[in-house]
Amino acid sequence: MKNLIQPAAPGSVDSVLVQRRALASHEFLDSHAQSEAFPDTDEIPGLRRLIRESWQRSAKLRANPDNPEAPLAIAADELEEYRRQHPLAAIMPVIQKLLIRPSHDCGLLVAVGDEVGRLLWVEGDTGVRSRAEGMMFVPGADWSEATVGTSAPGTALALGRGIQISGAEHYKRSVHPWSCTAVPFQDPDSGALLGVVDITGTEAAVAPHTLSLVEATVAAAQAQLRVERLQLAAAQERVKARRRQPGSGAASGAAREGSLYRNSLQLLGRDQALLSIEGRSVVLSARHSEILALLSTHPDGLSADELSVLLYPGDGSTITLRAEMVRLRKVLQQLNPAAVPESRPYRLALELLPDSSQVLTCLQRGAHRIALEIYRGAVLPRSEAPGVVELRNRVSALLREAVLTDGSAESLLKYAELPEAADDVDVRRAALKLLPPRSPKRAAVVADLERLETELSA
Repeated sequence: MKNLIQPAAPGSVDSVLVQRRALASHEFLDSHAQSEAFPDTDEIPGLRRLIRESWQRSAKLRANPDNPEAPLAIAADELEEYRRQHPLAAIMPVIQKLLIRPSHDCGLLVAVGDEVGRLLWVEGDTGVRSRAEGMMFVPGADWSEATVGTSAPGTALALGRGIQISGAEHYKRSVHPWSCTAVPFQDPDSGALLGVVDITGTEAAVAPHTLSLVEATVAAAQAQLRVERLQLAAAQERVKARRRQPGSGAASGAAREGSLYRNSLQLLGRDQALLSIEGRSVVLSARHSEILALLSTHPDGLSADELSVLLYPGDGSTITLRAEMVRLRKVLQQLNPAAVPESRPYRLALELLPDSSQVLTCLQRGAHRIALEIYRGAVLPRSEAPGVVELRNRVSALLREAVLTDGSAESLLKYAELPEAADDVDVRRAALKLLPPRSPKRAAVVADLERLETELSA
């Protein structure tokens, strides 16, 4: 039973046994509370493996199991604007229809959170919502693994897949009366992690069909998001067509339409960036990729001289830069006229979210597992632009440091698969220390270390 992926069926004998074992595991951890080293995952009795590993991550992230409440991470006066601008706002009608309305009759809550585990919407049964406020399961609260430990929203984001957590399997003791099911929400076009959808309540929240229900709802919402983006693109084409007609009066049409989608710039593991603006995407040239990477990390803008220094190795020419900017403007004009950069200084007219910044944000919050899921490789790996090289090295170094400092064996092995970690002896040694003595993964790590040490000695 300890290796089951899903919890036992609610109300079954196995379910009661799971809860007894989970409570015994909390007592086991209490007996090791004075030890600086967290017990090996195989030493914690009676838990499913994924729960044991989540507890280990939670302890390393210094989540406090005795803190009764989750902290508020987004103030009330900021929450409404943040929700309005978040891309998941566009799929809330689907969540409302498929999950929230039925939940009122089932004693359940439906929560939707962002990509780092902060709850944005919590809807459902009024009485259940009131009780959940006691543990701060409310909009604006942080339910990431780094903050509250093992919970369905935070652990689903950490693992990148759907999960069910029952009662005392939660790391935080105040959550033991609750059970929950959560599924991550990924962008249907780019694959970027956008957030998480969760059902919370009594044992009914982890019934066998609940995970399938949430997964189906997320799939439907992703499909709806893709359809709306296509409709938006068609509407913008119509706006542009009207704009070309004299006296059309449609100059502000594009600005009014479709402001719900986050504009993204994918730089990780790509030689040519993928730019997505309001549902439309284009693959940029290598040079244009570098320019937008630099401008997206300097929101206040850069002068021609400053941008040249960051863009060209050696002595850059502002004349060459200006010619390149003319070509970039033409590309962006065709994609979305509102995206054309300003000049004097050069500055983006629209806010872009580079995936490299998403990784850095997760690392700043201690969510290195989520950062590792987002990280698909180095920033524009073949670029020699000084500013891009600096950004690439900073993201890579901070991720490596976080994984080495706080990463589980699983995280270390995942990081070791990256091209930049192909010869990283320290990462493999750290993974070897954390792997259980009987783990079948040890042999491959030992073989890798022997190969690398032989190559280094030669």
